[in-house]
Amino acid sequence: MTIIRILETPEEMEQAEYLQAIVWPGSDLDVVPGHMMLTAAHNGGLVLGAFEGEKMVGMLFGFVGLYAVPDGLHLKHCSHQMGVLPDARDSGIGFALKRAQWQIVRQQGIDRITWTYDPLMSRNGRLNIGRLGAVCNTFLRSLYGEMRDGLNAGLPSDRLQVDLWVNTNRVERHMSDKPMPPLTLTDCEAAGVQALYQVNLDANFVRPPESYNIPDAAMLLMEIPSDFLKLKEADFELARAWRFFSRDVFETCFSAGYLVTDFVFDTRHNKPRSYYVLTNGEATL
Repeated sequence: MTIIRILETPEEMEQAEYLQAIVWPGSDLDVVPGHMMLTAAHNGGLVLGAFEGEKMVGMLFGFVGLYAVPDGLHLKHCSHQMGVLPDARDSGIGFALKRAQWQIVRQQGIDRITWTYDPLMSRNGRLNIGRLGAVCNTFLRSLYGEMRDGLNAGLPSDRLQVDLWVNTNRVERHMSDKPMPPLTLTDCEAAGVQALYQVNLDANFVRPPESYNIPDAAMLLMEIPSDFLKLKEADFELARAWRFFSRDVFETCFSAGYLVTDFVFDTRHNKPRSYYVLTNGEATL
């Protein structure tokens, strides 16, 4: 059984440091030091650990930040980092950590949580957008510059910044004990959701098209690779092609008034397929 705990001691922060080094291997310089996490935790921030027995299998770190609106500055919670050990992934630990974060931030009276992630990581899209109910219309080019860890080295660190609006019905439905079933490709087809483009299929991986045009549609499907890390390892140039193609698509669609509102992971065929759902306008918020 997995238990989520608030971390508050130097010894617990040391465990969180060790977990970071496993999840993001290759550069000790990229590990958030325990003393920084401890300071944040004692001053309105949050460090959570997921434990199986005495073993930490996941961690989450966030702190209080500010964002500007027309009437001034408002508080938000900036969720900087979440990691789960490789052997414990796809078991609900990430969702449990984020749900605990949502509950604690709501108790603090803060109404917005933001974080960033690699838009080509299908697993993270499924969790952040499809499972948690976050939305996104902010694309950040090469946000962290040249990254040195084993997961990110060699490619621009493009990121989506997502918004989790803490007190909305949308998020409460996603976070409930009985959440809505995930959106399927069959649902999208029945609703007439249009594909933004058609990928090129080969024996191994999907390839981006040479060009695309945005249809005049309320909702769009944007396909990405289902296993970007495997693709990157097998064909680095194809991974670069997807990075720059997806950058153009997100920036173009966001400029045209679309936002990311859902994620579809289709397993009807032998090879899983992954899609973002983009909605025109803000009615779904």
